[in-house]
Amino acid sequence: VAPSFVAPSGRSLKFDGVLFVVHSNDHPRHVHGYKGETEVIVELRFDGDVGLANRRDAIRPANAKRSDVKKVLSGAADHFDARVKLWEGIHGKT
Repeated sequence: VAPSFVAPSGRSLKFDGVLFVVHSNDHPRHVHGYKGETEVIVELRFDGDVGLANRRDAIRPANAKRSDVKKVLSGAADHFDARVKLWEGIHGKT
């Protein structure tokens, strides 16, 4: 099922067919990436890298297409600075 919400202006960015959203309660620093019917929670690490969040629900649905997961992760890595700027715009610099 596709995401059933509309992100408020200033809380989302879309690159290469992947929608990235930051929610006001997103701590530690991460974004939600949506591709097709897949949601991936992506950590924005302080070393400038990204990674799958260390939580049970980091990929939804659990049987999501691996190609969609890879697309979200690569999109987050390719546009890392934009993702961090989006997160910091809501939460402030850390």
